Amino acid sequence: MRHRIILLLAFASLLIALHVPYVRLPLHWDELGQFVPSALDLFRDGAWVTTSAEPNIHPPGLSMLLAAVWSFTGYSLLSTRLTMLMLAAVGVYLSFLLAIRLARGTQGAPAFAAVAFLLAAPMFYTQSMMATLDTPAMVFTVLALLLFLDGWYFSCAVACTALVLMKETALTTPMVFAAWLWFRDKRLKEALYFLLPPIALAGWLIVLQQSTGSIFGNAEFAQYNVADSLTPLHILYAIWRRAYTLFFADGHWIGAIALWSGWRLLRGRDWSIALAVGAAQIAAVTILGGAVLDRYLLPVLPILYAAFAVAASRYTPTRRMWSNLGLLGLLVTGWFVNPPYAFPLENNLAVVDFVQLQKEAAQYLESNFRGRRVASVWPFSAAIRNPDFGYVQARIYTVRAPGLHAAELQALDLEPSDVIVTYSREQVPPDYVMRTPWLHDYLSRFMDLQPEANSLEMNRMGYVSVARWERGGQWIQIYARP
Repeated sequence: MRHRIILLLAFASLLIALHVPYVRLPLHWDELGQFVPSALDLFRDGAWVTTSAEPNIHPPGLSMLLAAVWSFTGYSLLSTRLTMLMLAAVGVYLSFLLAIRLARGTQGAPAFAAVAFLLAAPMFYTQSMMATLDTPAMVFTVLALLLFLDGWYFSCAVACTALVLMKETALTTPMVFAAWLWFRDKRLKEALYFLLPPIALAGWLIVLQQSTGSIFGNAEFAQYNVADSLTPLHILYAIWRRAYTLFFADGHWIGAIALWSGWRLLRGRDWSIALAVGAAQIAAVTILGGAVLDRYLLPVLPILYAAFAVAASRYTPTRRMWSNLGLLGLLVTGWFVNPPYAFPLENNLAVVDFVQLQKEAAQYLESNFRGRRVASVWPFSAAIRNPDFGYVQARIYTVRAPGLHAAELQALDLEPSDVIVTYSREQVPPDYVMRTPWLHDYLSRFMDLQPEANSLEMNRMGYVSVARWERGGQWIQIYARP
């Protein structure tokens, strides 16, 4: 037990050390749009269904965790970031134990390579400090899998209950366990333990239904994440995106080559169960979810990296070393180097550039335009409205625009004293992609390709640029009337 505690503390120390520059980073995107406001409502008002954000189907597990920590530390960005990093450290430790188990009988200590891949993964690096659902979902998925493989079925069902109260799409994991026990092991009594997770999730949906009138929390969420995501074109796009993220991006193609060579090593009961859990989770987040965010795959990464490492053990020692070092090098490169196509900024340190730009603009507004209304698009409009999010000291009143295109800004009911803020919201594909007609038409279905209003268009509206910042290919610009 002592050695395990030392190992866990070592992982925690390493993660915190790697994130020291960002432990007070202001909140980003869904953090300030949903998860932290929901946790603050529970912490301050005891409200299980948020009133500070638009309620949706996401269960209250993360809110419960953060509220419990804040009850001791008080709310702060530091306590929030450190809480998520400590949870991520538990996930790294459990992933190491899982890799050890899955790597039994193979050469080259693949468990060390697997945990190194996870620590080096750009998406894990950024998500491990962020108050979103996917790192907790990864932690409880790996915990549940370990408990199931060790035969602790009731404890596994309890872990699965915590898992689905973190993220509803993780219901696939207890479903896999129940099906395995029922149909493969013929252990009907133990299979019934896994009724606990859906019962717990159903209880949350009843609370949500009674509070909002919808089990999804709001109709727009249901339309975007269920109805719209079930169209054939969206499913095809999601399948391509998931395959690319898992088997090519950030050097994963090196691991995919190893899998092609050594897939026969992924055999036996343990691997069958682990792969079934991973495949079911991939299917759930491919079919459901309008945004097709890559972070939804985070619970699958410990299994994927264990597979990469075990499959590479088929190589000669020299080839295995170069394969693992090549993958590690490309993963770490992905922290800093953006891919040449549109991607979620939260996948690597581009998220820091985005947040820091918005913070600089917010502080400039607070110093130079105090008392003025600011028109902009979400999330900047929300970031400067609440000091809890880390951008401003006092609330700035805002006008929320539907978009940053010239026509959308012209349609706003603005006063002469109002200020307009425009900024880049995501990395867009390069010009050579956009000049291909069929690619332009295809991508336009999933992203907003119309450019933000430029200085000339803003001048025609009577506004001039008073400040602009650029960082890492991103920018933010403030306009005011002369």
